[in-house]
Amino acid sequence: MKADPAVQRQLLELAKIDAELSRTAHRRRTLPELAEIDAAEKTVRGHKDALVAAQTAASDLDREVARQEKEIDSVRAREERDRKLLESGTVNAKQMTDVQHELETLQRRQSALEDDLLELMERREALELDAQRTSAEVEKAEQGLSEAVLRRDEAFKDLDTTTARRDKDRADILPRFPADLMARYERVREHKGIGASLLRARRCGACQLELDRNTIAEIKAAPEDEVVSCDNCGAILVRTLESGL
Repeated sequence: MKADPAVQRQLLELAKIDAELSRTAHRRRTLPELAEIDAAEKTVRGHKDALVAAQTAASDLDREVARQEKEIDSVRAREERDRKLLESGTVNAKQMTDVQHELETLQRRQSALEDDLLELMERREALELDAQRTSAEVEKAEQGLSEAVLRRDEAFKDLDTTTARRDKDRADILPRFPADLMARYERVREHKGIGASLLRARRCGACQLELDRNTIAEIKAAPEDEVVSCDNCGAILVRTLESGL
């Protein structure tokens, strides 16, 4: 393939633009904020799940407390009925003994129920405190997530600006190259990442390997307008005064 030496040298500018575009794309994929956002989202989900669990447990206890209070009210109502029956003086001695025995049983039952209720209410209070603490953790985690998203968006904005500028530079320079040269450049860049590089002092600027004497001799003997490539990486080797040929 033939190409004007001046046009070949301009491939170095194109390669420089493409290298910056590649670095920008890599930077976009590997921003620290992306990992931070992922971790923050997991933290938020974890705290929210814990909050839902605490709220669900609290709701279950509320129902248990209500059931316990209803049962206590029922025991108190039966106790009140028995006391009124005793006070009425309308029961005989045997009935009185039975009623008094029932009253004692009801009092013990009420005492046990009230102890259970107290325990339930203490557990409910602990769950409420836990829910409040977890809610604060959710808020803190969401704030951290929002800050990370903001930093990511700012970084994306800067990267988008760089990409747009270099895309324009690339579009401006592309018309300088013949189609066959660009096809070769793009083919190599797609597979190797770098389409062209400077041959400097017998070393390929793309793969950084030093070329052997025979290869250097062949390149030196090639016409200036001959497009030569690195045998190792395939990148187009651009010859300048720095090549030492």
